[in-house]
Amino acid sequence: MSRRTLATGIAAAVAAGSLALTTPAASGDEPAPLPSSPLSLQGPERMVTESWRGQVWTDFGLRLVAGDEPVAIWSTRPSYDDPITSVWRTSGGDVPLPADAMPTFSGLSSFAQVSVANRDGKVIRRFDAPACLNGYDVQRVHPSAPAESPYPHGCPWNPYTLGSVMGIQTGWSSPLLNEWSMSMRLKPGRYDVTGTILPAWVDFFGIAPEEATSTTRLVVRRAKDGRQARPERPAARSGPVARPAAHEPESRSAGTVVPATAPNLKSLPAFHIGLNRKGTQLRFGANVWNGGGGPLVVDGFRPADGHGHDHHMVAYQYFFDGEGNQTGYEQIGRFHWHGANHQHWHFEDFAGYRLLDSDMNLAVRSRKASFCLANTDAVDYTIPDADWQPGNTDLGSACGGRDALSLRQVLSNGSGDTYHQYRAGQAFGIKNLPDGVYYIEVVANPNGIIVESDETDNVSLRKVRIGTGRKGKRFVRVPRVGVIDEHSGW
Repeated sequence: MSRRTLATGIAAAVAAGSLALTTPAASGDEPAPLPSSPLSLQGPERMVTESWRGQVWTDFGLRLVAGDEPVAIWSTRPSYDDPITSVWRTSGGDVPLPADAMPTFSGLSSFAQVSVANRDGKVIRRFDAPACLNGYDVQRVHPSAPAESPYPHGCPWNPYTLGSVMGIQTGWSSPLLNEWSMSMRLKPGRYDVTGTILPAWVDFFGIAPEEATSTTRLVVRRAKDGRQARPERPAARSGPVARPAAHEPESRSAGTVVPATAPNLKSLPAFHIGLNRKGTQLRFGANVWNGGGGPLVVDGFRPADGHGHDHHMVAYQYFFDGEGNQTGYEQIGRFHWHGANHQHWHFEDFAGYRLLDSDMNLAVRSRKASFCLANTDAVDYTIPDADWQPGNTDLGSACGGRDALSLRQVLSNGSGDTYHQYRAGQAFGIKNLPDGVYYIEVVANPNGIIVESDETDNVSLRKVRIGTGRKGKRFVRVPRVGVIDEHSGW
């Protein structure tokens, strides 16, 4: 039987629900059983890493493993005036987490303690570690576990996040620490690394004592000359929705919009607000996110007549049903080649920025007029049908090169696109503006060309006060938004 014939037979059997694989494991090769606890901490008996100029990047092999059902934590913030509330979703119902368990959306606070001891048994480093269950390097650790893990990759970082989901699939594991961001100074030699889940979490999850701790012998070797020991952050994943269409549609508009799966663009409050050194520019970051039931999918195509071939593409928005099937499309504008400092394609009319005076009249309009759509950060993954594993998560995957014949930019439901204050256009000129109270207005879909389910929630306002201090130096004061610590997630 050929491989293709075998694969076809397996696919047919799976579709019919009749596939049974009964080949026994070799004697002595049975996998280790799943943890008896809902969650356990495990690590290898021994691992080897390298020290580069005295610095070591490692996660020590410490991994959190889920038992016979997924461990899922759902967190929400009703408003920016309210703290985060979280529940552990179990087959027996939701279990509320302690009130101070997640002060931010970055993970469970003070979840475990890690200690590093030298050959003499002296502890030379000890630190508490939070637990983001959404590790970038999730692994299936048992053959009976589901083939895929549905949970997001990484925890939200934006302090204005509204909801998050993090979890470990049954029979899967997630690293306790991030190798690419975890570094310490360790000389070449042998060490004992012990990770221990702290008592409060042992009690909460009902973890057996022997499954709450793990010790690993760490061997540190000197890296060879020219070898970089620091690992790279895992590459972004791209899903099938991120692939552009093959060619421009033949008609201007066709198909239908399914309201329940249409995108819904919203704006977070402007953040990271400050002045440039001369006090002539008010800089800010902004995020527009998709709170709808489906993705915003915009494809660009070179115009058929060749006019403006090097500088723009015709843009079409595509619509999908709840099963991901395309139901229609509509021409909504165009992409522009942004060559000045971005060097990629921008979609026009996605968002707009205005500075309003205290009477809500226009004071200054930002020059920023076009955007590359990318799922840079999670905003609310608790909305219905949120895409927990979006593609197009960085500018390199979404924005396209100058020679592209077509491209696709996506803003998945639940995710937002952040433009930081150091980007060109993320500023208002205030040189000739009088002191006083102003509002930074961020507007999604400012000209109404994007088809969305609700256009009444597109605007956010952030109050600022511009003044002049000693020696004529301008300053800006930015009142806090509710209970948010704006710098907690950056």
